[in-house]
Amino acid sequence: MQLLPFYLVCDESGSMIGEGVDTLNSSLPELHAEISTNPSVADKTRFCLMAFSTEATVLQPLTDLSELESLPSLSGGGVTSYGSAFRLLRETIEQDVNLLKNQGHQVFRPVVFFLSDGMPTDPDWQISLRDLNSATFAPKIIAFGIADADPAILAEVGNFKAFIQQDATVSPAMALREFATSLTRSIVTSAASVSSRENRGFTLQVDDQVPGFSSLSLDKL
Repeated sequence: MQLLPFYLVCDESGSMIGEGVDTLNSSLPELHAEISTNPSVADKTRFCLMAFSTEATVLQPLTDLSELESLPSLSGGGVTSYGSAFRLLRETIEQDVNLLKNQGHQVFRPVVFFLSDGMPTDPDWQISLRDLNSATFAPKIIAFGIADADPAILAEVGNFKAFIQQDATVSPAMALREFATSLTRSIVTSAASVSSRENRGFTLQVDDQVPGFSSLSLDKL
């Protein structure tokens, strides 16, 4: 099978307690239902849910969402360690891709949706990001920032696209709902883009504009 792995990496630090975590938790069942009930999408994609604060955790290992009854919930607490998320992401992706390849699947470059509402609290987080981006199975990262997230940092994290909450007139809850909708739409449309012709595989589909967010320009290498 041709498979496209998606990783949702969510900030669940103390500042996300309340509206932030609640909105994400209410959106996850909708994402699960949209993908798990669509065989043409579920068969071509795999989904992993990760959360980070002081440490990073895999809440739902990479799986076919049609095989799950529900996704686990996020909680809140701790500080915002970007480095812990990138280290765990690199390790997890390497294990997942090798396992899928050993099972005989054709695996395409993983896609990461990264969400944070604040600035990293660990001073050496960029080292972990560089290690992730230089890994054999380095993912395409779409970064979203809400509330107190720094646009320059989000643009550095997102190596494919990056978005920041537009302004104070857009509530974090509203922005998070649009984020969840964009994530779901990306998985569905990317799965539909698969082409076996010349073994080209998938074309990653991500919205150019997301309501409630402004797109950020990425630095040239």
